[in-house]
Amino acid sequence: MIGAAWNLLLTLAWVVLTGDFSGLNLLAGLVFGYLALALIQSQVPGLAGYAQRVPRLLLFVGFFIKELVKANLRVAFDIVTPPWHMRPGVIAMPLTARTDFEITFVANLISLTPGTLSLDVSDDRKVLYIHAMFLDDEAALRDGLAEMERRALALFR
Repeated sequence: MIGAAWNLLLTLAWVVLTGDFSGLNLLAGLVFGYLALALIQSQVPGLAGYAQRVPRLLLFVGFFIKELVKANLRVAFDIVTPPWHMRPGVIAMPLTARTDFEITFVANLISLTPGTLSLDVSDDRKVLYIHAMFLDDEAALRDGLAEMERRALALFR
């Protein structure tokens, strides 16, 4: 979090010093700020790991958008075609997330994806109950959700 704040401050300084307030110059400031912080992260303890988090974040955003588009297309196809192909059901997914923030983040990502909805977390916070619109292959659904959880948790660990 400290690295992101410093990157934004360096970006702001870049934009002010160049006097060009365009979107392209803002992007250039972000890139130059990121590169500067990546170079000095070994000397500043608060920046440790910042340069590695940004690529993981970009890869996760790409992965999540791909999953979002696939889920939207599947739900849209089911709505448009007369015979419904959905087989709804509830599954219990074991969690590797431990903190309240991690569990909430994973549950919200699952709920944001069309066709799935996080229902509840067990009292011991080890199982997330999920309603799925398409429960054709429970193992494949679990694997896909576990992959999403793994990638999401990699952003914070």
